[in-house]
Amino acid sequence: MSSQLLTKEAQYNKYIQEAADEGFERLGLMHSQSWRKDPKHLLFTLSRYKFVAKMFDGLSHVLEVGCGDGFASRIVHQHVDNLDVTDFDPVFIDDIHKRTAGTRWALHAFAHDILKEPIPGCYDGVYALDVLEHIHQKDEYLFVKHMISPLAPHGVTIIGVPSRESEQYASEDSKKGHINLKSQKELKETLSPFFHTILLFSMNDEVVHTGFYGMAHYIFAVCCGKKE
Repeated sequence: MSSQLLTKEAQYNKYIQEAADEGFERLGLMHSQSWRKDPKHLLFTLSRYKFVAKMFDGLSHVLEVGCGDGFASRIVHQHVDNLDVTDFDPVFIDDIHKRTAGTRWALHAFAHDILKEPIPGCYDGVYALDVLEHIHQKDEYLFVKHMISPLAPHGVTIIGVPSRESEQYASEDSKKGHINLKSQKELKETLSPFFHTILLFSMNDEVVHTGFYGMAHYIFAVCCGKKE
């Protein structure tokens, strides 16, 4: 290692060596744009994934539906034994493969349209963040049905969506794609045909809480006891 590249504190020299050996990490297509345009929004997204990671900690086989570029999925990957991620857009799946192939964080990522058919297999955790609001209301029953089809009877599902009340603060890009926003009451009604137990949480920025639903920017439903 060249003396010109040595850091003033010796413990940081390993960063230089790792960058030389492994290169720099790259954000995904979606999250790179977020970091460029609105850096704090990346924090909010990562916090949503951290919530899922904590809820699913120690699970054996987990599925993410609608993973986008998969950049934040690594947080969940860190806490579960196996993570499969899927999105209906092959552009994002290709981006995941290019960034993670051959690394310790390589993901089993594949393109799949969940509205056309369920995913085979058996999972003890299934989640979708920022997906349901992109699904037409007429298709939401089929979306949830197919999404949880491979969920084991003892499994847990988490769905996270921006709240209907937060729409007035959304960006123009978000408003174009958000065609099915929910209040917490509406989200629970949507999921009630599929689960015996639905636990609701509010989120403002990166803080998850059980406060007043009407002031939540984002809402989570943690669901268990799948109905047959």
